[in-house]
Amino acid sequence: MKAIKENIISELIERLNASPFMIVVDYTALTVNQFEGLRIRLADCGAGVHVTKNSYARRASAAADYPEEITGFLSGQTALVTGQQDICATAKALRDFRKETEKLEIRAGVLDDKLLSSEELNTLAALPPMNILRAQLLGTLQSPASTLVRLLNEPASGLARVLKLKSEQG
Repeated sequence: MKAIKENIISELIERLNASPFMIVVDYTALTVNQFEGLRIRLADCGAGVHVTKNSYARRASAAADYPEEITGFLSGQTALVTGQQDICATAKALRDFRKETEKLEIRAGVLDDKLLSSEELNTLAALPPMNILRAQLLGTLQSPASTLVRLLNEPASGLARVLKLKSEQG
């Protein structure tokens, strides 16, 4: 039996180490169909939800060098959400699911070895998708360059207007 426990914990450690984030949720009162709906919704954004014993989650989070404070959120009906992609999309999927069912509780999370509160996760959920953020950043970076090019071209275009006027007059 001990070998089985160690195997489960090592798989959980691998899952935590492979994911850039982890979110702790309380799934109390979810029906099996609702839980499956949650799994499908999370799979669409590259994440997964895993139910495990809290003692296993504590050991795995300690082995993954997560902040000790996360263990305070590992009690009751706990599931761990991990993923390979965008934490914002995952947090948004969890927030939307919670709004629809009113049964899921987002307790806390870990991102880059930092503890995130449920409020911080809700803030991440409110952010636009990553590709939109990249486009906004690119637009912001291009704006000064466009202004600089216009400023550099202004004296040349002014000179061209003056020369054109002189050629038309003379």
